[in-house]
Amino acid sequence: MGSMSAATAPEVIFRMMRYEDIPEVSAIEVESFATPWSEQAFISELTQNQFAQYIVMEYEGRLIGYGGMWIIIDEAHVTNIAVTGDFRGRRLGERMLAELGSRAVRLGAQRMTLEVRPSNAVARRMYEKFGFEAVGLRPGYYSDNGEDAIIMWAELPFGSARSEGGRA
Repeated sequence: MGSMSAATAPEVIFRMMRYEDIPEVSAIEVESFATPWSEQAFISELTQNQFAQYIVMEYEGRLIGYGGMWIIIDEAHVTNIAVTGDFRGRRLGERMLAELGSRAVRLGAQRMTLEVRPSNAVARRMYEKFGFEAVGLRPGYYSDNGEDAIIMWAELPFGSARSEGGRA
């Protein structure tokens, strides 16, 4: 009942991440993750990794989220997706994942993979909405607490592997 108001889904624009975005990106990274990437990690992704694709999401000129992936032949590996704290809960992570997916398809990817913490139920539900399925574990993947990572895969474009009645 009116829950999808303009406040729920603000108008955002997506563009490629630039070097000068790194301080803002880094600030969101630090508030979002227990083991955040350093600014240097983002610099090397932008300047040295030929597989890397990083995009930012802006709202009224403010950088409010970002996402990254590596495109290797026909696979897209999501490295990170984050939205700043005061914009969470508005489905902007979904918008970012959809944007990464459509860019991955344009760049020739046929499937997408990522790792997620078993404890991150919000992210896991979002990924499942896009057709991601858990295919395995990386034991002790997260260095802060030794938590495993769930490895998930989805076909691209999103929704392509499923029939209307559920699983294909």
